Amino acid sequence: MFKTLFPIPSSIKVKVLRLFGAEVGNAVVIKPNVNIKYPWFLTIGDNCWIGEEVWIDNLAQVTIGNNVCLSQGSYLLTGSHDYKKEAFDLMLGEIVLEDGVWIGAKAIVCPNVTCKSHSVLVVGSVATKNLDEYGIYQGNPAQFKRKREIT
Repeated sequence: MFKTLFPIPSSIKVKVLRLFGAEVGNAVVIKPNVNIKYPWFLTIGDNCWIGEEVWIDNLAQVTIGNNVCLSQGSYLLTGSHDYKKEAFDLMLGEIVLEDGVWIGAKAIVCPNVTCKSHSVLVVGSVATKNLDEYGIYQGNPAQFKRKREIT
């Protein structure tokens, strides 16, 4: 239902997510063509924006705080594979996006990453480690660039 370009209202998408076990706050906007793998492993706070073509690949818990923006095409990835094992065993890790986090367009957050309060992952970057609060991170892997100043 979410992987469509047909403009289904966010309020209906939120109701469907809740029906399937997600915890979703108030004033959440979910744009078209969003992919959410397992709603029962998803918690979203208030006043969040989930942009077009966001993929929440939540094989494990994803917790999104209040006032979080997931820009178009961003990817939250909770699973990986152990390349050291012949069977490429599945490895899972939770993702936490604390209040005020902004994940830029086409950016990727990897398993076992916490993006702390008001941190920013800029366009096309890859977070493989935790992001400090009010930090702006860029690159692959993402590196600290400067402090976020909110006026």
